[in-house]
Amino acid sequence: MKNLFIGNLSFQTTEAELRETFEEFGEISRLQIITDRDTGQSRGFAFVEMSDDEEAANAMNALNGREVGGRILNVTEARPKPDRVGARESRGAYRAGR
Repeated sequence: MKNLFIGNLSFQTTEAELRETFEEFGEISRLQIITDRDTGQSRGFAFVEMSDDEEAANAMNALNGREVGGRILNVTEARPKPDRVGARESRGAYRAGR
């Protein structure tokens, strides 16, 4: 499985439209347009997980730089979310020392 990051997404693009765009390249395991937690509005980026690495690579090559919804998409392989354990440990150590 390969997780793709889709940047510069139009704020009006729906999950159905994005799914249709990527399904021409293969099976989608998961799709998520990231939204603002307070307003529910799109933040202009999404993640698409495809079950086959070759299909994901084909989608990335074909869609990176393509105009969708009036915006030029930026499609790359998603990087793992940074580990934030260090921040929690330092807060815990501070509290323990009180």
